[in-house]
Amino acid sequence: MNLGTTSSTRNICSIIGAVIGWFAVGLQLYLIIVNRTASVPETIVRFLSFFTILTNIMIALFFTAQILPRDSKLFRFFSRSSPATAVTVYISVVGLVYQFLLRHLWSPEGLQLVADELLHSVIPLFAIIYWWNFSDRSSLQWRDIPGWLIYPFVYLIYILTRGAASGFYPYPFVDVGRLGYGVVALNSIALLAAFIFLSAFFIFIGKFSLRKPVKL
Repeated sequence: MNLGTTSSTRNICSIIGAVIGWFAVGLQLYLIIVNRTASVPETIVRFLSFFTILTNIMIALFFTAQILPRDSKLFRFFSRSSPATAVTVYISVVGLVYQFLLRHLWSPEGLQLVADELLHSVIPLFAIIYWWNFSDRSSLQWRDIPGWLIYPFVYLIYILTRGAASGFYPYPFVDVGRLGYGVVALNSIALLAAFIFLSAFFIFIGKFSLRKPVKL
């Protein structure tokens, strides 16, 4: 989808992305506190233990950065090819894992359905479209991939460590208590492969597409 290449269009899309992103994260925080089964501090820690939430916060920061002054550190960081593409890969994984592995596990209603679709469907799709139309892809390199894997790897270590101590695992495919470490290790390898494949795919598209990013 081509949204045009004017800076005003980019700014409008950045504002839309930031508003939707922060709204979705805030709505999900409100819902998880209202429907909590643990103390508020524990509930907030669990909220921040979901890859979906952490990545949507990252995406909201990315869109917010696009509307900040160009000399701000956040703008300069997220305007670079590698970080812009990395966050797009992360949110793409969020969307794909949910659609193929998690959607069938529950049937949210009301505000929870709104939050669910925003976090797992609308924002990932919007981020991909934004990346294609506006993000700088001029300096993407294959050697970027190992660096992009640090975030999901550290996240995996965190949830497994905390899960061993608390018994709470945010996703069923990493639930060591139910599946055991062997199955979780295989699931983790499969997810790692998905990250590598999507990273390579985005770099391939970025390196060989002819579209130039919007110049501000």
